[in-house]
Amino acid sequence: MTGLFLQVRLDSTRLPGKALLPLEDYTVIEQVMRSLQDVRVDVSVLLTDSSSASQLATLAEKWSFELFVGEKDNVLKRFADAIKFYSVSTVVRATGDNPLVSGQLANSILEYHQLKNADYSGYIGIPLGTGVEILNSEAILKADKLSDNMYEKEHVSPYLYNREKEFVIKRVPAPAEFYYPDGKVTLDTSEDYYKIKQIYRQLYRGKPIGIQNLVSWMRLNIQEEYYALAQ
Repeated sequence: MTGLFLQVRLDSTRLPGKALLPLEDYTVIEQVMRSLQDVRVDVSVLLTDSSSASQLATLAEKWSFELFVGEKDNVLKRFADAIKFYSVSTVVRATGDNPLVSGQLANSILEYHQLKNADYSGYIGIPLGTGVEILNSEAILKADKLSDNMYEKEHVSPYLYNREKEFVIKRVPAPAEFYYPDGKVTLDTSEDYYKIKQIYRQLYRGKPIGIQNLVSWMRLNIQEEYYALAQ
């Protein structure tokens, strides 16, 4: 059984409440959920903490996501507890600050992960904020049990990919058409929000922005910015 676990909380220090900021006709977190709706999983879950749950519950229900309330700072334990609750063997890990996450890439890396029987799989070379991570549930449970490092507890995956001798780690080069490592579309600051709003204003047509359109747009606009600076 495969679960999509989308982690989000509303007390970001740099941009508080960013998941609920408006982005065209929906909020940021709704755009994330919409982008992931076609990922081939058995259950989709919004993982949050107790202080954020009441503001997210209605949105989760609207987009057919379960709501799971867990540890605030120990996100690794939040994932481990959700794994036990939903009895999933594979986790698609996504985050609520990536409204341009690609469902297409999520499906392809999930298929690769299952084919290779990996513990961790993720693309490298795609724009930051467009990808997900695929994790073996038993590996997450082991990490939760053994890790005493706060960074690993906050970020879920480092325990695995920092121990490549213990786990099957697959870092997959992005397909050429999606390769753009200089791109960044994750939402962390007000400047990021402005940039993402600009992207939506130019590319959004009422449905999630495809990764091909996004990368093509980014390549063109970076080239134009470089040319303008050279004049």
